[in-house]
Order: sequence, then C-alpha cells, then structure tokens
Amino acid sequence: MSQHLTSLRKFVSPEIIFGAGCRHNVANYVSNFGARKVLLVSDPGVVAAGWVADIEASLQAQGIEYCLYTEVSPNPRVEEVMHGAELYRANNCNGIVAIGGGSPMDCAKGIGIVVAHGRSILEFEGVDTIRVPSPPLILIPTTAGTSADVSQFVIISNQQERMKFSIVSKAVVPDVSLIDPETTLSMDPFLSACTGIDALVHAIEAFVSTGSGPLTDTHALEAMRLINGNLVQMIANPHDIALREKIMLGSMQAGLAFSNAILGAVHAMSHSLGGFLDLPHGMCNAALVEHVVAFNYSAAPERFRMVAETLGIDGRGLNHNEIRQRLVQHLIDFKHSVGFNETLKLHGVSMSDIPFLSRHAMEDPCILTNPRESTQKDVEVVYAEAL
Repeated sequence: MSQHLTSLRKFVSPEIIFGAGCRHNVANYVSNFGARKVLLVSDPGVVAAGWVADIEASLQAQGIEYCLYTEVSPNPRVEEVMHGAELYRANNCNGIVAIGGGSPMDCAKGIGIVVAHGRSILEFEGVDTIRVPSPPLILIPTTAGTSADVSQFVIISNQQERMKFSIVSKAVVPDVSLIDPETTLSMDPFLSACTGIDALVHAIEAFVSTGSGPLTDTHALEAMRLINGNLVQMIANPHDIALREKIMLGSMQAGLAFSNAILGAVHAMSHSLGGFLDLPHGMCNAALVEHVVAFNYSAAPERFRMVAETLGIDGRGLNHNEIRQRLVQHLIDFKHSVGFNETLKLHGVSMSDIPFLSRHAMEDPCILTNPRESTQKDVEVVYAEAL
C-alpha cells in the first residue's frame, strides 16, 4: 500500500481562457462572481501601454464599478500590498482584477490575502499558511514568463530586510486567468528575454523537481519545446502574433508545471538575489541557470537527458558527462542569443555578499524540491561560480 501512496500527486489550476482578445471579456467573469466593485491592480507601464484602458472599458460597459491601484514596483513590496488592501477596504470592493506582469499579479494576490485575514502580508511566508479564502481574483498577464496567473506562488519583496519571500498555497491560485497573447505586444526585447528565460527555467526546474510527476511532466516538456523553439524568433519579429501565442502558451504550460511540481535551486537563489539587489527576476535566473544545472545534473541524469533532447540536443552515443556539457553550453548559447551576457559581478555582487545570499536561498521553499540535496556551502559555491 505504501508504494502507491508515495506516487500520489495533486494538480491545481485556475479556469483558463486562452486566446487573442480575451481580455475584453473580463467583465463577464467579474459578473459571474457577483462583484459590484473591484480593485483593479496594475502598474504605470501597463497603463501607458493601453491595456488598463481595455479592462476599464469592459467593466464600464457592464456597469461594474472599480477602483484603480497602480502603485506597484517591478518587485512588489510589502508596503504596496498593505496600501492596496487599505484601498480595497476603504472602497468596499468585493473582487480583485489584476492586469500586468508578475508584479501586479503577485501584488493582487497579496492584497487578497491581507484583506481576507486582516493581518500583515509578512505573516504568511512559507507553505500552506493561508486559512481564509481570498476575494474572487481574476488575472490577466501582459508578459509571457512569470506565470503568476496560473500558479500557487506569491513573491513579495521586503525592502527593509533586502530579501524576497515566498508564499505557496493553492488558496492564491486565481479563480480565472485570461491569457491574451495580444497584451505581450508592448514588451520590449529586454522584457521579452527576461520573462522568456524565466519560463524556460520554470519548465526545466519543474521537470527535474522531486515533486514532478506525470501530471506536470507533459506541461514542462511542451513548455521547453515551445520556448526553446520560438523565443529568439519572437524577439526578432515582435509583431508576429502567431509567435507570441506560442511563447504565451509555453509560459502557461511552464506555469502549470512548476505550480504543481514546485521549482529548485535556480529560483531559490534567484529570489534571494532579486531581493538583495532589486533586479529583474529573469535576469537573476539567466545569471544562475547553467551553474545550477551543472551542479544538479548528477542527481537526475535521465531527467536531464530528456531535457537536453527536448531542447534539440542529440544525445545518441554520448555519456552523461558529455550530455551535461552540451546542455550547459546550449543554455549559455541560448542566453546569449536573447541578449544576456551578464555575470553577478557586473551587477555588484561580491564574494562577501555570498553568505548572506546563500543563507536566504536555503530558507526559500523552492530549495526543498531541488533534485540534489544542497547545503549552504553548496549554494555558496554555485553563487561563486556565477560571479
């Protein structure tokens, strides 16, 4: 009996509506929840791109009131979540809609937690800490990578401690996710590269995670195939909506995979790094990914062989050490092809910072499902290699 129990897996996801133009239907889904007034969460860049106006028009057409909140940083902060919750209560809202990248979406999730519990967002760090359901939550991503719109993760920046913290709970999976590839047309090449690398790392880490299984593997492998095969072309042809659909679909598939299989050391270390330097999350992943893959390979060689094959590497006749080398080189080449050449040193990280970064990485929930069991010393070595 115990043999069967060890392979039990759960899978959570929101109701997903995928397709060009689906953002215009947001009011229909708001109405389904009976919401009379929603907090609309976004950021100044998304407002400037015109996507918020589309959501406002949809809500207005159905007579749904809303309160607009756009004070969200690129890495959403504790005080921004708390301010948003105050605004929600002051305006008697009973639903939340967010449109934007990972930052507005994570901020919206955090606001829902605070509103439901009446406590500081800082109290919910960790796994399964949420006891009260959040208000109805509808998310509309404008980037193809973070997958906050389908995941059970919330990442918030605590600027006072110079660190990010994670909240992991199926209670933060949105009720509805409207995934509209048209909204990614406003991404510049740098943001496209950042979020695309993030999605690729989501897929790889989910596939080799100790929490992976048949329910997540198919999503992870398809995400790798779509992103590896289309990201470079999408950045070169930014107005090609067919390419954008493929990358958006890859991002969604990667999100469904990592939300349920969780992640690994790249993300644990990236969260620590991003909190410390307030850097774009995808850039942090890009600086770390090949070093973590090289470290992890021996713990899951057959899984990494499948990753390599999915990324187009012909492993016939090669031993695992040769495949490892080719996979690492492929990841380096792929990073360079989308414009990433940075090292941690270029962003001001020094050897003296590594113990602090490593200590916080070891406290991140993502480290728990890394395929190779890691000590703080191991993490310090990988950070040092990425300098």
